[in-house]
Amino acid sequence: MSAESEFQQFLPSGRRGDLWVFGYGSLMWSPGFAYRIRSAAFVLGYHRSLCVYSHRYRGTPQRPGLVMGLCRGGSCWGLVYCVPRTEAREVLEYLWHREMRNRVYMARRVVARTGGRTLRALAFVADTAHPQFAGDLGLAEAARTVARCSGERGHNLEYLARTMSHMHELGVRDPHLDRVLARAQSLVRTRRGSR
Repeated sequence: MSAESEFQQFLPSGRRGDLWVFGYGSLMWSPGFAYRIRSAAFVLGYHRSLCVYSHRYRGTPQRPGLVMGLCRGGSCWGLVYCVPRTEAREVLEYLWHREMRNRVYMARRVVARTGGRTLRALAFVADTAHPQFAGDLGLAEAARTVARCSGERGHNLEYLARTMSHMHELGVRDPHLDRVLARAQSLVRTRRGSR
Protein backbone atom coordinates (compact mmCIF):
# COMPACT_ATOMS: atom_id res chain seq x y z
CA MET A 1 0.00 0.00 0.00
CA SER A 2 1.41 3.40 -0.96
CA ALA A 3 1.84 6.24 1.53
CA GLU A 4 -0.77 8.18 -0.45
CA SER A 5 -3.41 5.49 -0.12
CA GLU A 6 -2.48 4.94 3.53
CA PHE A 7 -2.94 8.53 4.63
CA GLN A 8 -5.95 9.02 2.35
CA GLN A 9 -8.05 7.33 5.06
CA PHE A 10 -7.02 10.02 7.57
CA LEU A 11 -7.97 12.97 5.36
CA PRO A 12 -10.98 14.78 6.84
CA SER A 13 -14.23 14.22 5.00
CA GLY A 14 -16.96 16.76 4.53
CA ARG A 15 -16.67 20.53 4.49
CA ARG A 16 -16.34 20.91 8.27
CA GLY A 17 -13.93 18.12 9.08
CA ASP A 18 -10.51 18.84 10.54
CA LEU A 19 -7.53 16.57 11.17
CA TRP A 20 -6.67 15.84 14.79
CA VAL A 21 -3.21 14.51 15.67
CA PHE A 22 -2.26 13.01 19.05
CA GLY A 23 1.32 13.59 20.22
CA TYR A 24 2.89 11.72 23.13
CA GLY A 25 6.66 12.02 22.44
CA SER A 26 8.54 14.57 20.36
CA LEU A 27 5.30 15.70 18.71
CA MET A 28 4.48 17.33 22.06
CA TRP A 29 7.45 19.70 21.89
CA SER A 30 8.36 19.71 18.21
CA PRO A 31 5.28 19.08 16.06
CA GLY A 32 6.82 20.60 12.94
CA PHE A 33 3.50 21.68 11.44
CA ALA A 34 1.04 24.55 11.81
CA TYR A 35 -2.13 23.93 13.79
CA ARG A 36 -5.21 25.84 14.89
CA ILE A 37 -5.70 24.30 18.34
CA ARG A 38 -3.29 22.61 20.75
CA SER A 39 -4.75 21.02 23.86
CA ALA A 40 -3.97 18.45 26.55
CA ALA A 41 -5.71 15.16 25.81
CA PHE A 42 -6.24 11.76 27.40
CA VAL A 43 -6.29 8.47 25.47
CA LEU A 44 -7.57 5.28 27.06
CA GLY A 45 -6.38 1.89 25.83
CA TYR A 46 -2.78 2.88 25.05
CA HIS A 47 0.24 3.87 27.11
CA ARG A 48 3.49 5.69 26.40
CA SER A 49 6.61 3.50 26.44
CA LEU A 50 10.31 4.04 25.71
CA CYS A 51 10.25 1.02 23.44
CA VAL A 52 11.35 1.89 19.90
CA TYR A 53 14.94 1.73 18.66
CA SER A 54 15.86 4.90 16.75
CA HIS A 55 18.30 4.31 13.90
CA ARG A 56 18.16 7.86 12.57
CA TYR A 57 16.82 10.70 14.72
CA ARG A 58 18.29 9.72 18.14
CA GLY A 59 20.70 6.95 17.24
CA THR A 60 22.28 5.04 14.36
CA PRO A 61 21.90 1.48 13.04
CA GLN A 62 25.19 0.65 14.77
CA ARG A 63 24.20 2.31 18.05
CA PRO A 64 20.39 2.66 18.22
CA GLY A 65 18.81 5.15 20.58
CA LEU A 66 15.41 4.81 22.23
CA VAL A 67 12.26 6.81 21.51
CA MET A 68 8.65 6.61 22.60
CA GLY A 69 6.01 4.33 21.19
CA LEU A 70 2.33 4.08 21.96
CA CYS A 71 1.52 0.54 23.13
CA ARG A 72 -1.75 -1.23 23.88
CA GLY A 73 -3.15 -1.15 27.40
CA GLY A 74 -3.42 1.52 30.06
CA SER A 75 -3.81 5.21 29.27
CA CYS A 76 -1.77 8.15 28.07
CA TRP A 77 -1.85 11.92 28.50
CA GLY A 78 -0.44 13.94 25.61
CA LEU A 79 -1.39 16.78 23.30
CA VAL A 80 -3.86 16.93 20.43
CA TYR A 81 -3.45 19.30 17.53
CA CYS A 82 -6.27 20.45 15.29
CA VAL A 83 -5.17 20.93 11.69
CA PRO A 84 -7.62 22.71 9.37
CA ARG A 85 -9.05 20.52 6.63
CA THR A 86 -7.39 22.67 3.95
CA GLU A 87 -3.93 21.90 5.36
CA ALA A 88 -4.52 18.25 6.28
CA ARG A 89 -2.91 16.71 3.18
CA GLU A 90 0.30 18.69 3.59
CA VAL A 91 0.53 17.81 7.29
CA LEU A 92 -0.14 14.11 6.62
CA GLU A 93 2.61 14.05 3.97
CA TYR A 94 5.00 15.59 6.50
CA LEU A 95 4.00 13.14 9.26
CA TRP A 96 4.35 10.13 6.97
CA HIS A 97 7.86 11.26 6.02
CA ARG A 98 8.77 11.84 9.66
CA GLU A 99 7.10 8.91 11.44
CA MET A 100 6.51 6.18 8.84
CA ARG A 101 9.80 5.88 6.94
CA ASN A 102 10.93 2.72 8.74
CA ARG A 103 7.40 1.40 9.40
CA VAL A 104 8.10 0.88 13.10
CA TYR A 105 4.86 2.78 13.73
CA MET A 106 1.35 2.05 12.51
CA ALA A 107 -1.02 4.95 11.89
CA ARG A 108 -4.20 4.48 13.90
CA ARG A 109 -7.24 6.45 15.00
CA VAL A 110 -7.51 6.73 18.77
CA VAL A 111 -10.27 8.16 20.90
CA ALA A 112 -8.97 11.24 22.70
CA ARG A 113 -10.71 13.25 25.40
CA THR A 114 -9.92 16.93 25.70
CA GLY A 115 -11.75 19.68 27.56
CA GLY A 116 -14.96 17.69 27.94
CA ARG A 117 -14.92 16.76 24.27
CA THR A 118 -14.29 13.33 22.71
CA LEU A 119 -12.71 13.11 19.27
CA ARG A 120 -10.87 10.70 17.00
CA ALA A 121 -7.23 11.55 16.42
CA LEU A 122 -4.40 10.16 14.34
CA ALA A 123 -1.72 8.52 16.50
CA PHE A 124 1.40 6.53 15.71
CA VAL A 125 1.28 3.19 17.52
CA ALA A 126 4.37 1.00 17.94
CA ASP A 127 4.44 -2.13 15.76
CA THR A 128 5.46 -4.85 18.22
CA ALA A 129 6.44 -7.18 15.33
CA HIS A 130 8.95 -4.70 13.85
CA PRO A 131 12.69 -5.39 14.33
CA GLN A 132 13.09 -1.88 15.81
CA PHE A 133 10.58 -2.59 18.57
CA ALA A 134 12.70 -2.83 21.73
CA GLY A 135 9.96 -3.65 24.22
CA ASP A 136 10.71 -3.12 27.89
CA LEU A 137 14.49 -3.03 28.27
CA GLY A 138 14.45 -2.40 32.00
CA LEU A 139 15.88 0.55 33.88
CA ALA A 140 19.63 -0.10 33.57
CA GLU A 141 19.72 -0.96 29.87
CA ALA A 142 17.32 1.82 28.88
CA ALA A 143 19.37 4.39 30.80
CA ARG A 144 22.67 3.19 29.27
CA THR A 145 21.16 3.40 25.79
CA VAL A 146 19.76 6.91 26.33
CA ALA A 147 23.05 8.10 27.87
CA ARG A 148 25.29 7.00 25.01
CA CYS A 149 23.31 7.51 21.79
CA SER A 150 22.72 10.39 19.40
CA GLY A 151 21.45 10.82 15.86
CA GLU A 152 20.42 13.35 13.22
CA ARG A 153 18.23 15.33 15.64
CA GLY A 154 20.58 15.27 18.59
CA HIS A 155 21.38 13.34 21.73
CA ASN A 156 18.97 10.73 23.01
CA LEU A 157 19.17 12.24 26.51
CA GLU A 158 17.85 15.57 25.18
CA TYR A 159 14.91 13.77 23.58
CA LEU A 160 13.94 12.04 26.81
CA ALA A 161 14.49 15.16 28.96
CA ARG A 162 12.30 17.31 26.71
CA THR A 163 9.57 14.70 26.55
CA MET A 164 9.56 14.30 30.33
CA SER A 165 9.53 18.08 30.81
CA HIS A 166 6.40 18.36 28.68
CA MET A 167 4.78 15.45 30.49
CA HIS A 168 5.46 17.20 33.81
CA GLU A 169 3.93 20.42 32.44
CA LEU A 170 0.76 18.40 31.85
CA GLY A 171 0.94 17.14 35.43
CA VAL A 172 1.85 13.64 34.26
CA ARG A 173 4.39 11.58 36.20
CA ASP A 174 5.79 8.26 35.08
CA PRO A 175 8.05 6.90 37.85
CA HIS A 176 9.81 4.43 35.52
CA LEU A 177 10.63 7.05 32.88
CA ASP A 178 11.66 9.52 35.61
CA ARG A 179 14.13 6.90 36.91
CA VAL A 180 15.46 6.18 33.41
CA LEU A 181 16.06 9.89 32.86
CA ALA A 182 17.78 10.38 36.24
CA ARG A 183 20.02 7.33 35.70
CA ALA A 184 20.92 8.43 32.15
CA GLN A 185 21.76 11.95 33.36
CA SER A 186 23.96 10.47 36.08
CA LEU A 187 25.78 8.27 33.55
CA VAL A 188 26.44 11.26 31.27
CA ARG A 189 27.73 13.36 34.19
CA THR A 190 30.00 10.51 35.31
CA ARG A 191 31.36 10.04 31.78
CA ARG A 192 32.03 13.77 31.40
CA GLY A 193 33.68 13.90 34.81
CA SER A 194 36.05 11.08 33.94
CA ARG A 195 37.45 12.87 30.89
